[in-house]
Amino acid sequence: MKKLSVLSLICLLACPWAFAFNRLSLDEHWRFQLGDDNEWASPSFDDSSWRTLDLPHDWSIEGQFDQSTPAGNDGAYLPTGVAWYRKTMNFKVLTKSSVQKKLYFEGVYMNSTVYLNGEVVGGHPYGYSSFWVDISGKLRPGKNVLAVRVDNSAQKNCRWYSGSGIYRHVWMFNMEEGDDPWQLFVRTEQIYGIASDGLSADSATLRISYPNRPDELRTFRQVRLWSPEQPYLYDVQVGNLHVEHGFRQLDYSPQGLRLNGRPYRLYGGCVHHDHGVIGAASFDAAEWRKARQLKAAGFNAVRTSHNPCSEEFLRACDHLGLLVIDEAFDGLRAKKNAFDYHKYIDQWWQQDVDAMVLRDRNHPCVIAWSNGNELYERRKIEVITTSRKIARRMRQLDPTRPVTQALCEVDSIFDPLAETLDLVGYNYLIDKAPIDHQRCPERIIWQTESYPDSAFQSWAAATDLPYVIGDFVWTAIDYLGESGIGRAHYASDPSGRGEHWEGDKWPWHGAYCGDIDLTGLRKPISYYRQTLWDSIPHLAIGVREPNLYVDSIFCTRWSTWPTTQSWDWPGWEGKPIDVELYTRFPRVRLYLNDRLIGEQSCSRETRFMATFSLPYQSGTLRAEALLADGSVAATQTLQTAGAPARLQLLADKSVLQADGQDLAFVEVQLTDSKGHPVTKGDLDLTFRLSGPGFLLGVGNAHLTDSTSYAAHLPSSPKEAHHRLWQGRALVVLRAGTSSGRLSLSVSGSGIKQSLSLSVKKAKGQNP
Repeated sequence: MKKLSVLSLICLLACPWAFAFNRLSLDEHWRFQLGDDNEWASPSFDDSSWRTLDLPHDWSIEGQFDQSTPAGNDGAYLPTGVAWYRKTMNFKVLTKSSVQKKLYFEGVYMNSTVYLNGEVVGGHPYGYSSFWVDISGKLRPGKNVLAVRVDNSAQKNCRWYSGSGIYRHVWMFNMEEGDDPWQLFVRTEQIYGIASDGLSADSATLRISYPNRPDELRTFRQVRLWSPEQPYLYDVQVGNLHVEHGFRQLDYSPQGLRLNGRPYRLYGGCVHHDHGVIGAASFDAAEWRKARQLKAAGFNAVRTSHNPCSEEFLRACDHLGLLVIDEAFDGLRAKKNAFDYHKYIDQWWQQDVDAMVLRDRNHPCVIAWSNGNELYERRKIEVITTSRKIARRMRQLDPTRPVTQALCEVDSIFDPLAETLDLVGYNYLIDKAPIDHQRCPERIIWQTESYPDSAFQSWAAATDLPYVIGDFVWTAIDYLGESGIGRAHYASDPSGRGEHWEGDKWPWHGAYCGDIDLTGLRKPISYYRQTLWDSIPHLAIGVREPNLYVDSIFCTRWSTWPTTQSWDWPGWEGKPIDVELYTRFPRVRLYLNDRLIGEQSCSRETRFMATFSLPYQSGTLRAEALLADGSVAATQTLQTAGAPARLQLLADKSVLQADGQDLAFVEVQLTDSKGHPVTKGDLDLTFRLSGPGFLLGVGNAHLTDSTSYAAHLPSSPKEAHHRLWQGRALVVLRAGTSSGRLSLSVSGSGIKQSLSLSVKKAKGQNP
């Protein structure tokens, strides 16, 4: 085993680069066509009949759910295939020859080939890597045609929903010598005099490195430190580049994790890259919303499973305060699917590792590099060699961060693979940590995946065992693909019994194992998990669905028992129903219609949960949390709803930027006349939008609802139809490029509600 007594990491790192030189967005005015023809690369080809769109774009999410699609359950039963994008650019005057012109693709899924004026100039197979295309000397005055062929036809190539197309931003750069942002590395040399609260330091020395130049050292006085609780950023200019930096010190050892001199535990969640009803399209606003959802649920860390995420997601984590495990690959040499990364690893592993580390190493949020996940071939010497080789390259590019990997137990032989790592990720193995620690006392462990229903055990391990520095639940947010994982289902479910890999689980097209559902609603398990990890006491209620209320309930391994925050169970009057209260306050009381049901203590011995069984009766359920002196510290209520009467529309913003990129996520909730949520009214709704914008996606959290999330596209981007589930839906609005008012109208079964948002020309704001 590697002798690693203390791995001390002191880093000043950067947000995505901002530029004083010319960077031009190429997101607007592309032509798009499904299909394949070599003639489509030709600059003389007439593409006027093709669809016009702006990036980012995911063509899979625009399709219909179909059980026969090649991507199948892994790909959410959505279409893949081959498609082309073309863009015409006109240049009156070209820049001087000493300036490099490069195209920068943040992500194209997958097997992309880039043509300029009919000539192949670049491309990349791995759909999650950002890549550059040097077109210096290849542009000509006047008309230039850029074409991109995207081939996602070889299926299956991913174990979750990938999306298809140019799903992230595209840029053109004019680069003088020394302007390459991936070559700039900014880090802390030393931090001096950290305050006891970990919020500040007397001074810090910054090291700036760029190839073929002497390193530069800068000293900062009275420094505010970066942490999830205080994500303070400094702006540092380096030549034509400037980056946002966060000073922070991380120390890992078998004695625990310390952040800025203070003991720290990682309360983390795994996430995939998709955004639910809008698919894989990486809009900045969607990336920020995901980060905000994680923060609101109490998480302080996230694992980008199992691929590099978007730059904007990391930027959001920098600004909002989330620590990130940045992961490169799902598998390495052994295939998990017929056309996954094992097809490319020998030729492309170094380019893809370089792309992730060079792009992301200037982010304060990134705390570790992961070189893989659940490698099937870990008994073989080839995978040990490969893991060591990738880890060595990661450390060469960035010696300030540890390398990790997520290990699982198909067999118990993983010590040789663990030896290649600095921190060892355990997937569902935390019960083995004490035995492993006796054998390998130098090993530092974090649980890189845990079952949703093992929240208490995972928290206890990270609390009691200093060499276990945190937990990352699978998963933080529901996602598309890997269909059926996390499902708790009825005996009558047509998908049948068993785990998600045991047969086709159609019509399930996604994963329901997240703490947060596709509409943004936090499930009760989210509040319970936050109760365990958050030092500030809270109070939350969960109501367990009675078995046989609809039918017999069966749970699968990544599910939790169906639990809601609803006191609306018609037909169950007088029958027992279980209510759970989650809190760190010492005692709780439960009332039904002002009648005391009971009082219980809450502590570690009760797993910070109290469960009451009572006969169901409609009305008001009230929970009270009590301090040691008996006084009421917090109250939560659930109210049986009346008849459906209103629709409540809640947007995550009131003003959108008129840039063609900004999004508003609008949650739709059915309520009674008094505003109480109605969870039993699954109405069919019509969504209509007027003004300078478009409907980008609409759906609900029910992962067996096979209505397309984008059935309106491309024919009618102003109108869509979808159904509520448990009284909720989500609609996503995309701003246009003109100022004005966006008016959303939602109606169904005689109920109608409207919402108006402003679209303004404004720049410089975070999404």
